[in-house]
Amino acid sequence: MLVVTAAAAGLFIASAGSANADQTTNTNADQTKVTVKSGDTLWSLAQQNNVSLDSLEQANNKTSDFMIYVGEQLTLPSNASANNQQTTQSQPVQANSAQAQPAQQTQSTTTQNTSASTSDNSAKEWIASHESSGSYGASNGQYYGRYQLDKSYLNGDYSEANQERVANQYVQSRYGSWENAQSFWQQNGWY
Repeated sequence: MLVVTAAAAGLFIASAGSANADQTTNTNADQTKVTVKSGDTLWSLAQQNNVSLDSLEQANNKTSDFMIYVGEQLTLPSNASANNQQTTQSQPVQANSAQAQPAQQTQSTTTQNTSASTSDNSAKEWIASHESSGSYGASNGQYYGRYQLDKSYLNGDYSEANQERVANQYVQSRYGSWENAQSFWQQNGWY
């Protein structure tokens, strides 16, 4: 039996489009596991492993609004594609990836992060515009604020600062980035 532990209790810096989770096969139970890495979300892991989000959630008794943590091991549903079930060795997660890079690569990483940040901010504004016309006071039943968050997520604090903080946490845990959230919204009409 494989024991699942949460190695970190924080949000992740997203790197859209990159596969982040390592896969291992537990030969005793004949199940494939993925180890969550920085930037992973349930949605991105489902996409990377060619499984539906629903089947990944069911296999791990989670829903998309649950946070996943770096180091956590998730079970892939039995219908994961054969291409993605190769056994690999798990690598330790660097808390600050910039520290692990040679000095000459740090500048290009900073440039990439800046452009990703600009794109993310644009996607964030796009979602706010489509959810509430940018209004922090917008209300629609159980959904409130600029990002139309479930009121339970805000814990009674409807301030602009809390809405921003909670929206960022929600998007990071569910989608990994605002760009991914926007893409999902465009496909489904919600995020």
